[in-house]
Formats: sequence, structure tokens, C-alpha cells
Amino acid sequence: MTEEEARAWLQSTFDVSRETWGRLERFVELLLAESRNQNLIAESTQSQVWARHIVDSAQLLPLAGRADGEGNGLWVDLGAGAGLPGIVVAILSERPLQMIEMRRKRVEFLEAVIAELGLGNAQVVCGKVERVANAAPAAIISARAYAPMERLLSSARHLADFSTIWLLPKGQNHQNELAIAQQLWHCEASIEPSITAPDSAILKLSHVRPRQAGHQRRSRKAGGKA
Repeated sequence: MTEEEARAWLQSTFDVSRETWGRLERFVELLLAESRNQNLIAESTQSQVWARHIVDSAQLLPLAGRADGEGNGLWVDLGAGAGLPGIVVAILSERPLQMIEMRRKRVEFLEAVIAELGLGNAQVVCGKVERVANAAPAAIISARAYAPMERLLSSARHLADFSTIWLLPKGQNHQNELAIAQQLWHCEASIEPSITAPDSAILKLSHVRPRQAGHQRRSRKAGGKA
């Protein structure tokens, strides 16, 4: 996907207004500028920031659907980092968006972006995911390069309930990651193709609940023998 194709996809998918384009373009400027101070995005991807990062984040939104029946339930992004996908989701939708990030410098960057872009639907929490407590479960949980699957679901399970949809962008090993998730958890799952990278995909999980501990131990033991 070229940068021109990325912009065209955004316009056709979200009917982006002039104000929203302004916010997206300003976010890109802030992201590239801050990447000179801290490693927010790889230098090799900066010339393709719209395709590799903005559209790569925005493609999660159509998969979220109306998970809570109203389409405006809390979206929690784990290990928010550079605000991908969190800031992009907050710009393109009215959903309440909570980003969780433990690195102070990145939290300060995200807070500055939220303030400058006037994103009243977004907030960032500084700390470990395991220690965050919300009053209500998330409708959507996303995680982009946050943690290996063995730890990802368990670290945020307290933020979810049975109806929560998990949107997890993964690389070329997405089949293996899904197998790990299904070995450790009962869930309904689908593999959604990425529109930005043909060998990548988004794992969409729902109805996630733990398997019995004994079954998990037997599964891991059997997997080790294989």
C-alpha cells in the first residue's frame, strides 16, 4: 500500500472530515518529530507512516463493530507506546479510549498529543496493565506489540468480561499465536487479513475465558512432547 493509497482508503472507509484530516496530519507531525527524541517508530517505516502506522491502526475500527450494542463502549489499548492504534482510534471515532503505558516519556508524549488535538474521548494511564482497575469492563481491548500471547490475555483479563472483543494485530506467526491463545483459553476466534501487510493478520477473539488449570498443564506437556 502506497501513501496515496493509504489516504484514499481512510477517506473511503471513514469519510474523513477536514477537521479529522487536520488532526491526523498533526498527529503524524508530532509522531515523526518525537521519534527523533525517543524510539516511537522505526526509522525505516517513517517514509510510509500513513500506510505502516495510521492505516495499520485504523483498520481495527471496522472490526470493532458495535460490540456493546451501542458502538461507544470503552476501548482499552494495552502498551500504548506511540499511540498506535490508540490515538488513531480516538481521532476517527467517538469511543471513550483508554491507553495504558508504563514508560513515563511515552505517557508524557501521549498526554501532549491528547491536549494538542483536543481529544476529549481519550486518556492515558501510567502503570502496568495488571495494576489498572476500571469501574466497568472494556468493550474492546487492543494490543499492538505489547506482550507475547502467553502473557497478553492473562495480564488484562481483569479489564474484560465475556462480551469483550480482543483485537490483536500480529505478524507472520499469527497462526502460532492463535494456537497458543486457544491452548490456554476458551474463545471464539477469527483471523482477519491485514490490508497493510499480506503476511500479517488481526486476531479477533471474543468470549474469552480460562481453561481449567489441569487442562492447561496437560496441553503444555503434550505440546512440549510434540
